[in-house]
Formats: sequence, C-alpha cells, structure tokens
Amino acid sequence: MFSKQEAQQLKKEFWTAFGKSFPRKWILYDTKVKDFSFKFNADNKKAEVSLDIEMKDEIFRNAYYDKIWSLEDILKDFIGDFQKEEYFTLENGKVIAKIWTEKHGVSIFNKNTWQEIFEFFVEKMDGFERFYYEYEDFIKDV
Repeated sequence: MFSKQEAQQLKKEFWTAFGKSFPRKWILYDTKVKDFSFKFNADNKKAEVSLDIEMKDEIFRNAYYDKIWSLEDILKDFIGDFQKEEYFTLENGKVIAKIWTEKHGVSIFNKNTWQEIFEFFVEKMDGFERFYYEYEDFIKDV
C-alpha cells in the first residue's frame, strides 16, 4: 500500500505521463452544454471514460440522457459496449445520468498498466468525441 502522499504523487505522475504521451486537447467540459461533460477516471481497479450529465434540473438531465439513449446503437459503433444509468449516485450523493465504458484489471498505482490505460482512454474518448461532434446539433436541441 501507499501512503496518502505517495498515492497523490503517483496519480500526479500518471496524469502527467498521459498528457505527455498523448498531447491532445480533449472536449471534456467544453461541450458548450452546461453540466454535460466527458471524463477520464482511473483508480486501483479499473479505468473509465464517461459522459456525465449533471444538470440539477431532472427534466433537462433526463432529456439529454434520452437524446443519447435514442442514439444507443450509433454510440455503440463509436465506443463499443458501454454501461448507462439514468439515475447514477455519486459518492457525494449527487444524482447524475451517466454513460460509460470501463477497462478492468488495470490500476493507476501500477505503472506496468499505464500504457494499457492510456490506449484505452484514447480509443474510447476519441470515439465519444467523434460521436458527439457527429450528433452535436441533435443532442443540443433539447
């Protein structure tokens, strides 16, 4: 196990190495839709790329989720298999809509799996972005 400080340092090294290995500007929060963002996440068990729909107004949140859900088969063509949850509860108790894909058997704390995580991130986020750019006008029309 790592101390809290060691874990923080390793996480910092991980994200720095990812940025240096794949120097690219990702959409992430720059979707032009408030509280509609793409995210990278990695922990000690898995890596994840997600679309988080975090509007406080449940009606808007569900409307955006339904838009994406109506394109389910198309999204699958871009990113492969994925999971979805219309009412996903974050650790802080906030409820969001979430669509994500994950890779198990990797760890942010194991440098031997970093390249595998980086490649997963690039492949899946690139798919999410291509999907979003292709259907952006439809998605935003809520």
